[in-house]
Amino acid sequence: MLASGEGTNLQALLDQLHGRDGIELVAVGSDKPAARALARARAAGVPAGVFEAAAYGGDRVARDRAVGSWLLDRGSQLVVLAGYMQLVSPAFLGLFPGAVINVHPALLPAFPGLDPVGQALAYGVKVFGVTVHFVDEGVDSGPVILQRAIELPAAREPDDVLPALHAVEHQLLPQAVRLIAGGAVRLDPLHGRRVIVDPAER
Repeated sequence: MLASGEGTNLQALLDQLHGRDGIELVAVGSDKPAARALARARAAGVPAGVFEAAAYGGDRVARDRAVGSWLLDRGSQLVVLAGYMQLVSPAFLGLFPGAVINVHPALLPAFPGLDPVGQALAYGVKVFGVTVHFVDEGVDSGPVILQRAIELPAAREPDDVLPALHAVEHQLLPQAVRLIAGGAVRLDPLHGRRVIVDPAER
């Protein structure tokens, strides 16, 4: 798992999945040495590593290769990006083909990139939501695995939205990881962007 901040989604995975049904969080990396996610990982006995851009001379590909190798050495089979504020390179994705996912606080393809809640508020939407998707080489453009919407017609500020979205993230991301670990998620061979989720496992 990769995270840059508080790591509340990491905590949700630790609380709901770690050590259950054959699912284990094997490593947590961050680009920020002060990220609270690292402390959460260490408290749970999960190896934690820091990969600052400056340590690689600002070379994103070199850093991504180092991060990827570190994750592979610890047995990672699925990489979860949760509040990781860096774009991963094609070199990184090549190490984990079809096995990198991200959680995004918007109903993609609406409001990709930075500050999706601010974008949504500025647009005046009444329905917000969360998307878990596969990561590709674009910005929040990979195939959608799960989405959940929430109506907040009176929202005017981020604080009117974020607590509700965090609660959804903490349910939807563990659900997606559980489904993937159980083999219940696959790409539709007839439509490369459509993700099929076995309804019996949802």
